[in-house]
Amino acid sequence: MDILNYAFMQRALLAAVLVGITAPAVGIYLVQRRQALMGDGIGHVAMTGVGLGFLLSTSPVWMATAVSVLGAVLMELIRWYGKTRGDIALAMLFYGGMAGGVMLINLAPGGSNANLMSYLFGSLSTVSQEDVTAICLLAAFVVLVTLGLRRQLFAVSQDEEFARVTGLPVRALNLLTAVTAAVTVTVAMRVVGLLLVSALMVVPVAAAQQLSRSFAATFAIAVAIGVSVTISGTVTSYYQDVPPGATIVLLAIGVFILLTALATPLARRRTRAAAQEAGDPVECAIPATRGPGTKVGA
Repeated sequence: MDILNYAFMQRALLAAVLVGITAPAVGIYLVQRRQALMGDGIGHVAMTGVGLGFLLSTSPVWMATAVSVLGAVLMELIRWYGKTRGDIALAMLFYGGMAGGVMLINLAPGGSNANLMSYLFGSLSTVSQEDVTAICLLAAFVVLVTLGLRRQLFAVSQDEEFARVTGLPVRALNLLTAVTAAVTVTVAMRVVGLLLVSALMVVPVAAAQQLSRSFAATFAIAVAIGVSVTISGTVTSYYQDVPPGATIVLLAIGVFILLTALATPLARRRTRAAAQEAGDPVECAIPATRGPGTKVGA
């Protein structure tokens, strides 16, 4: 394949694979916690980090990581103590992050809003070797957390009160989930873009839930879908000269629609078969359905 003859495409494909693994790996916990849009909010905050990176002439990826982690911690603190005004505080944090990023990059020497486009919607040609190094290190952290602490994170995502009774450090695990989500946003921003990264966290998980209700199977299927759509979207973007982030997200949504269409009749058949084995009338059977908000079992 001639696509592998170019160094920038080698870097882009490696970054795409890492994004395809990390985004659904974190997204499955966010979907369980009904915080599917958390990645979108962190993406807004990370824009300030990108702007600071340009202003201070440092790595935008590492600066975005620091700012997005701080923003994720603030989001968790607001969720704990915000009460009635929490939604207003979160809105100010999100929109302030976006406005701050635009302002800072315009204040940077030679900066303009055009520099933000590759971070907002992803870009293949701008993924540098330094970006790949940062993405690899951050992705390793995400994989270690999401796999190494999968039992604890799953327990907290399912029922915080039960997890607290069993002795788990619920607040610490919630903070770790938020920090991991923030790191994932910065991992994905060079390929998918800050404004679309939340979709890659949620859509593959929602698609995987159409096929399985167990946590392990859903996790594996979601990661497989994530890797497939990121690689396919990156290759399509190269040959068709279309934005990689939008292409990847549209492919993920297409997979979700396809699996939903296939899963619905299969679920009805299983329901009818189960009703017949039990000796109940088919009309009395309750169809098994799954949706993006369905919680998966252990």
